[in-house]
Amino acid sequence: MNTINIQYYKSPVGELMLGTFDQQLCLCDWRYRKKRLRIDARVKNGLKAEYVEKDDEVIEYTRQQLEEYFRKERNTFSVPLLLVGTAFQKQVWQALQDIPYGVTTTYAGLAESIGNRNALRAVANANGANGISILIPCHRVIASNGELQGYAGGKPAKEKLLNLEGGLPNQQGSLFD
Repeated sequence: MNTINIQYYKSPVGELMLGTFDQQLCLCDWRYRKKRLRIDARVKNGLKAEYVEKDDEVIEYTRQQLEEYFRKERNTFSVPLLLVGTAFQKQVWQALQDIPYGVTTTYAGLAESIGNRNALRAVANANGANGISILIPCHRVIASNGELQGYAGGKPAKEKLLNLEGGLPNQQGSLFD
């Protein structure tokens, strides 16, 4: 039986569930999000593995980099990632990683960045299915009117992350506006 090592990390903006498989981070997600069971099922089924509470080097490395991020000492991550999802979801998650620290984009801008401006709803759904929060910065995607819409960690967490990065729309320009 394959295993996904998991541990919990209490960040300044909420508790995260960290998971690794084959020495890669496959999960950095909000422990108490609404879609917790759906995300867990996708990761477990995709990797044909079960969760085991166990620490490892990649989890420790992730915790270290998150601590640096929250102390404003890090604005990019070098943790090896393992994306578990459909080809379209992975395409959106890759595009999310191209949004620079301190910059926001819109769902329409994200759809345009993958060359499919008509896929707005699908892009929004893929964004919401992201199971590697913060490192794959779905919090940097906002509504076209500048509002902080839906976020797995909750709107207060999204606002705190954007404040930390100086990326709220009234603080700085957006990537695609």
